[in-house]
Amino acid sequence: MLRLRSCILTRLLSSPSSTSPISPLHRLLSAAAAAADPSPAFAVEQYLVDTCGLTRPQALKASAKLSHLKSPSKPDAVLAFLAGLGLSSADVAAAVAGDPQLLCADVDKTLAPVVAGLTAHGLSRTEVARLVSLGRTIFRCRSIVSNLPYYLSLFGSYENLQQLLKQSPELLGCSLEKVVKPNVAFLRECGLGDCILSKVHLSTPRILSTNPERLPAMVACAEGLGVPRGSPMFRHVLYAVAIVGEDKINAKVDYLKRTFRWSDAEVAIVACKTPQLLSRSKDTLQRLSEFFISEVGLEPADIAHRSVALTYSLESRLKPRYYTVKFLKKNGLVKSFPSYYTIFHMTDKVFVERYICPHKEAAPHLYEDYVAACKGEVSTRFLSA
Repeated sequence: MLRLRSCILTRLLSSPSSTSPISPLHRLLSAAAAAADPSPAFAVEQYLVDTCGLTRPQALKASAKLSHLKSPSKPDAVLAFLAGLGLSSADVAAAVAGDPQLLCADVDKTLAPVVAGLTAHGLSRTEVARLVSLGRTIFRCRSIVSNLPYYLSLFGSYENLQQLLKQSPELLGCSLEKVVKPNVAFLRECGLGDCILSKVHLSTPRILSTNPERLPAMVACAEGLGVPRGSPMFRHVLYAVAIVGEDKINAKVDYLKRTFRWSDAEVAIVACKTPQLLSRSKDTLQRLSEFFISEVGLEPADIAHRSVALTYSLESRLKPRYYTVKFLKKNGLVKSFPSYYTIFHMTDKVFVERYICPHKEAAPHLYEDYVAACKGEVSTRFLSA
């Protein structure tokens, strides 16, 4: 019986969506169920693999949240509904892996009303399907329908809202009256409405969904770091404060000062230029300090003024380029170089064209060594340079 259902649902998920997301698919599944003999205990994990398309590790993790299921009847109904909505097999797998309890939702009382409400607000079925495929619990929450018009008005379009939902779909389920609206009002009173809301940024949901009683302290903390409210980077500082916490931000600032040997003024410069460093782990900051100061030999003050370089990947960008330049210098292949900051900043394509391609004959293994270094595998040629 499980194999029969799996075959039917696989065909449904791979075929073009019908005009109705429920009725013909429900009839097909009901007919299959009626024709079946009593089956043994429902194997949830195997069902997730065979019918939903999850990998074995995904199924093992998801099955822990579905141990109460005794039969495939409700999951079958949900999968049929999703197929009718137009989700592909890959989309269904993503949705179920992200929110396994979606399979327990009531189609008639929860999913169908949510879809009807979203489409009534102007979303196309394709847009709704994309929202489902994000794999978040919000799709099972009826408040998503009532909250949508406010967010569409706030961010100007569904395209803008969708950018945020990819990172934080839970924003749609956040209480408008108790959380979001009070935060928006406070930000506008402080003159920060345009700063936070004018451009869609992944920091926006985190700030808007913060406890309203905490937001004033967050703003004060961000200002205390020397970043003015009118600065374009203020939102990023506020985001870092939201992640790290007002009570821990001073400790992180002290750690930056010790690790990079920065003064208070230099830390303020870094906070303005690259506030995302405030939310980096201590281990990451320590390794960056060792690389820039101890290995490359750059001055702390210079690093502070060019701190954007600290936001690049140490293993896949900074170190491979540094090793390449060291190799070229040692072998006399290039007479002069721009600053390391320029080398770190340029795109990978430009770096390869300028510093690797011209030396194919003199250093035939250079590109191979560079690609390996980007994967964390440093050749002996690089290490001995």
